[in-house]
Order: sequence, then structure tokens, then C-alpha cells
Amino acid sequence: MTIRPIVILPDPVLRQVSKPVERVDDDLRKFAGDMLETMYDAPGIGLAAIQVGEPLRMLVLDVAEKDDPKNPQVFINPEIVARSEALNVHEEGCLSIPDYYAEVERPAEVTVKYLDLDGKEQVVEADGILATCLQHEIDHLNGVLFIDYLSKLKRDMVVRKFKKLAKDRPPARMVG
Repeated sequence: MTIRPIVILPDPVLRQVSKPVERVDDDLRKFAGDMLETMYDAPGIGLAAIQVGEPLRMLVLDVAEKDDPKNPQVFINPEIVARSEALNVHEEGCLSIPDYYAEVERPAEVTVKYLDLDGKEQVVEADGILATCLQHEIDHLNGVLFIDYLSKLKRDMVVRKFKKLAKDRPPARMVG
């Protein structure tokens, strides 16, 4: 498995809408393994394919507590099919916006339909951190970032900061 470079704001790739996965095969399963390894290395609890430069509707996550065994999950072509009216606020961060955190209000519960690594349709009813993480990562697949839920002033400040950092950072090189 390969740790892949993570795309960082303000890279316009993050605003792309990802395309549905056409076929679940060994190449896709290997890519899912790379994504999980990249997410764990970062370290993070969720990662969308677009965050490693692949505009595919796939995400990985693991919301297990630190002392619990790992619980890696892969969601292919995930789609939110139901949202609760009740809302929840979580402090969110993003591997593509390192070291920036903000409180975001989202539906407290979601139902997500997706394909697993065998290409079989699954449905999960999620609440708590799993619901937040699924919504955050599915947003990535639609070109939406968690900072889009902030006020224009806060969002503009974050984007300015990352544009300045990008100027000072050497260009990323693809590896692997």
C-alpha cells in the first residue's frame, strides 16, 4: 500500500465534483487500502478520494476511539438518503485544511446508501461522530468544504491564510 500526498487548500481540485465509481474491482480495493493508509498516517478519521487527487465518489473513515481496535470503513458512491431535522454541532477539521478547526452545525442523524468493497449495496443509519464524518466526506465528493458552513468573513480569512502558505510551500510532487 502507498501513502498518497493530500491535496491542500487552495488547490482547485478540492472544488471538483467527483464522478461515480463505475466498477468495484481489485484496483479500486487497492486504492481504498492506499486511502486508509494515507488517512491513518495523516492522522485523520476520514478521507475522500478527491483529497488525494482522484475525483471518484469514494471515501474511507474510521471513527473508532483511540483505545478501541481500528474499524476501517469504505463507502463507494455514498448518497445521503435521509437526514434528521434535529441538528448537532461538532468541531470539525480537515486533512486538506491542516490545523484549522471550527464548529459546524449539521443534521444529527443521516441514512447513507453506498456500495461496499464487494460491490454490494449497503445502508447505514448514523448518528454522532459517524454522521458528522459521513456528511463532511460526502461534501468533499460534491466540491464542498467544511469552511463553506462558516461566515463569509471567517471563510475568507482561512482561504487567504492558505493561499499565502501555498506561495511559501514548494509545489507538491506526486509519488508512487
